[in-house]
Amino acid sequence: MSDNDSLWAFVFHLSLLSLLAIGGVNTILPELHRFVVLDHPWMTNEQFTALYALAQAAPGPNVIFVTLIGWQVAGLAGALLATLAICGPATVIAYVATRLSTQWQHLKWFRLLRSGLIPLTTGLMIASAWLLTAASAQNVLSYVITAATALVMLTTRINPLWLLALAGGAGAAGII
Repeated sequence: MSDNDSLWAFVFHLSLLSLLAIGGVNTILPELHRFVVLDHPWMTNEQFTALYALAQAAPGPNVIFVTLIGWQVAGLAGALLATLAICGPATVIAYVATRLSTQWQHLKWFRLLRSGLIPLTTGLMIASAWLLTAASAQNVLSYVITAATALVMLTTRINPLWLLALAGGAGAAGII
């Protein structure tokens, strides 16, 4: 398969994933990881995790993560096409859904559909967290830090960047 074919396969796959990204790009991380790390070894686990951390630390939307992966896969063209592929279909659906929800919000089946998306999104987010933990944790201490971070995130309103800075400092000091 040529590089051009690989880029278009990537763009097509992202277009499909954008339809599943209910709740944001984090919900499709496991499938995106499978596609770019396992099926098409365009990057390693470490690179995938590093790009995710960089996107989370940068100001702006989480979708920048997909742009960074596109850059890794095919340079500037990959970055632009990846961003369009992940945002385009979802944008069209969001526009149509918003227009229809104002008309259908009083219907029972529509309210049930909306409430049914909550556990779906939650499950996809848990799968994403599990994947990132498995890809980045290297030893018992890494798992302990990940668990402690998750606990702090679930029980407090501390900005996650502080936790990221602490973990980075621990890594720079050679503790991790």
